[in-house]
Amino acid sequence: MASPDAPGSVPEVRLRELQVGVSPVEVVARVLTAERREVTRRSDGGRRPLLSGLLSDGTASVRFTWWDPPREGIERGLVLRAVGAEVREFRGRPELTFSWKTRVEPASPAELPRVSPEEFPLRTVHELASRDEGFRLRVRVVRVQPKPVTVGVERRIVHEGLLADRSGAIAFSSWSDFQLAAGEAIEVAGGYLRPFRGRPQLVLDERSTVSRVEGGDLPDPAELLRSGPRSIARVEDEGGGDALAVEGVVVGLLPPSGLVYRCPTCRRSVKNGICRVHGQVEGQPDLRARLVLDDGTGAVTVNVGRADTERLWGVTLADARARLREQPDPSLLEEQLWEAALGRRLRVRGQGTRDDFGITIQPETIETVDVDLETAAAELAARLGGAG
Repeated sequence: MASPDAPGSVPEVRLRELQVGVSPVEVVARVLTAERREVTRRSDGGRRPLLSGLLSDGTASVRFTWWDPPREGIERGLVLRAVGAEVREFRGRPELTFSWKTRVEPASPAELPRVSPEEFPLRTVHELASRDEGFRLRVRVVRVQPKPVTVGVERRIVHEGLLADRSGAIAFSSWSDFQLAAGEAIEVAGGYLRPFRGRPQLVLDERSTVSRVEGGDLPDPAELLRSGPRSIARVEDEGGGDALAVEGVVVGLLPPSGLVYRCPTCRRSVKNGICRVHGQVEGQPDLRARLVLDDGTGAVTVNVGRADTERLWGVTLADARARLREQPDPSLLEEQLWEAALGRRLRVRGQGTRDDFGITIQPETIETVDVDLETAAAELAARLGGAG
């Protein structure tokens, strides 16, 4: 891909060993992000191509800048060997710069530096920060399940689930099958964090190591599932959570709800027969409800899937399609769903994420909470009387 220095003429270092001003160096790292753009030269006003992003070798992640990169795509996940890279400072941290003097070529993932798990500092889930890497965790597997995904034209299996220690819980995805089972206590090393739906997610790959450990100081999965609900105000302050419970009254229904159609490949919603990823498709019918839940301290959106929508509504997918044939107006179905859901008190457990519109929960369980109106009224009257 580029130029002169040969392997061996400059020292090969791990990314966490980089020191500003100690150059040139040789590194092997994986591309985490890459963005191509052009900048204007001050000398003649011409345009010069530039590629910038993040590299990782499992010990650290650093920003890189590549002047005059090759025209062929440099995609996320590609492993590169760079010989003759310069180490400079960017916002107080080392940054790699690739110039015409740097020789950059593809490398094998097997060439990434091997790091012993003992070299990584032991952290708790609560101590992790966005885009962290180079750490160890001792955690309990709360749940795990395989999920087929399409990467380019390749069909692969990713293992997704939830890990927890006494400080908190974190979602994970693993491209390697570590034969994990719910309830196991494990030590994980060599993973890294990435943002997913606004929350940090732990990613494990072929460089990661997993070992079974004694888990006497780790929570039982059932403890997380029995934890009481938090106030929605607290959930908002914390930016969501990976294993949270909230309780509130249904005060709204957001579109699209009721009978919807999904792409048969990616399961995204289809509008007018168009999937935003796969174009023109034959949409498959489904039921969903986007409920707004309020507990008096705040409100969240709950994305309810088909099974729970049928249970809360009392109408099956087949029933809804039959009603639509009788009255071909989808808004009538949405009104009927709204009438059935309004005022219901629900306890919801699942993953909460925050975006520009607030907190959205992807529920794992939804329970209807029966309210004794007489008792609730008496408690309210007592509180008001005490306040007087």
